[in-house]
Amino acid sequence: MELTTVWFAVIAFLWTGYFVLEGFDFGVGVLLPFLGRDEPRRRAMLATIGPVWDGNEVWLIVAAGAMFAAFPDWYATVFSGFYLPMLLMLVALILRGLGLEYRGKRDDARWRRRWDAAVFGGSLVPAVLWGVVFGDIAGGLPVDAAGEYTGGLTDLLNPYALLGGATTLTLFVTHGAMFLALKTSGDVRDRARRYAIGAGCAAAGSGAAFVTWTLLRSPGAVALALAVAAVAALTFGLAAARVGREGWGFAGTTAAVGLVFVVLFWTLFPELLPSTTNPSYALTVANAASSPYTLKVMSWFAVVFTPLVLLYQGWTYWVFRRRVAA
Repeated sequence: MELTTVWFAVIAFLWTGYFVLEGFDFGVGVLLPFLGRDEPRRRAMLATIGPVWDGNEVWLIVAAGAMFAAFPDWYATVFSGFYLPMLLMLVALILRGLGLEYRGKRDDARWRRRWDAAVFGGSLVPAVLWGVVFGDIAGGLPVDAAGEYTGGLTDLLNPYALLGGATTLTLFVTHGAMFLALKTSGDVRDRARRYAIGAGCAAAGSGAAFVTWTLLRSPGAVALALAVAAVAALTFGLAAARVGREGWGFAGTTAAVGLVFVVLFWTLFPELLPSTTNPSYALTVANAASSPYTLKVMSWFAVVFTPLVLLYQGWTYWVFRRRVAA
């Protein structure tokens, strides 16, 4: 296997891991004004993600860094073409982080409400925009022969990408509600389980439409099998939640979120960004990659440090594995 293929798989793994882990953070933030009826409940909800949310965001930094180092042309085109959405997303993530860290710094109800609004908005915006961004990457954009994005903001907001945004929003809310049901007790746990089932039905509808549209663009037996597995995982998770088995339910939503993005990357390869201007202008793993020496050096670093990071983050989740009570 060529190193370009290896690094495409590594980047796909990093982005998928980011959405699986950060997805339930976003879901908890979006659900905060709906499930957090009072301060003890809101505090319990935020306590479930408090020890892990910043560690989950490390996956975003590593994924973007890997794109920059392994496929610099891909990185340049995507991050320049999506400049405005990325800027909006960055502001939202900063506000969310500030809200999580600052809301408890003052014993004042208005102070906390303002930061709770920042957590909500800072979770809602990325939950939608990440689906739009990856819908645009999978569906293709107007790219010229030099690999430069030639479209405007309206080209990014096409129906396929907007459906991707609806899919990630509903999936992340379902994932977050399932995480809350797994990590809390009492009234928050019961209401989170009901929200997970309701949001899961919406996620099943939007996700099925999005995956079907993706398969119509890039049909294939493996992609079809992955899509069926994603639907089955979500269905299993919702069924488990209905009977009070939150652990299996969370495993189901985890698999569903991960498999949706695996389908996107599978149908994308060997292209990195299809061109709607001319198919021959597409960025691929061959024409957008760094030098073989760069990829080789990166591979040695990844082999040494990736297991250490995974072990450390796994240990963090193990330490904070118990339920939180309001």
